[in-house]
Amino acid sequence: MERALVITRSRKGVEFFSEMLKAVSCATIVPVPTGGKARRLLLDRDFDICIINGPLQDEPGEDLARHVASRGITQVILMTPSSYYEEITALVENSGVMTVAKPVNEKLFWSALKMAYATHKKMQRLQTENTKLVRKIEDIRLVDRAKCILISHMGMTEPQAHKYIEKQAMDMRMTRRLVAEGILKTYE
Repeated sequence: MERALVITRSRKGVEFFSEMLKAVSCATIVPVPTGGKARRLLLDRDFDICIINGPLQDEPGEDLARHVASRGITQVILMTPSSYYEEITALVENSGVMTVAKPVNEKLFWSALKMAYATHKKMQRLQTENTKLVRKIEDIRLVDRAKCILISHMGMTEPQAHKYIEKQAMDMRMTRRLVAEGILKTYE
């Protein structure tokens, strides 16, 4: 994880979380004291992990935790008083927020941080795979549209149109997508 957002109202909290994040080679650690400042910051920037040391100056922290967790693959660790742990965990766990009861020691927080790190890495791989699959689907749709145009304008059959696109891609050393885009530009 390279970018971390630490939301805590105490200087001691900033120091503790920063020290732990540096131990996992986190390059950028941005501390903010309130949920409002965190929300404004999240409009412009993405973070790999967000640590919320609740309650904050301006809110308890659970709504903010759910908001951050809903924004992609950012991992969220919500620190909560032990007296409210069960109640808050029930509110946020379906959103993918990890909760840790306070007071917390280094060993417990280290475990939560390592779980967040592993989950973040897995989410990154899934996001990359998803992007590739979406691109393949787009390629298939483009090629299918190009085949339809060849069928309607050139009187080809579907196998002929498919073979034509494949051959053009091979002969011109281009992807089928680029050949399909060229056909679409010509006939649409």
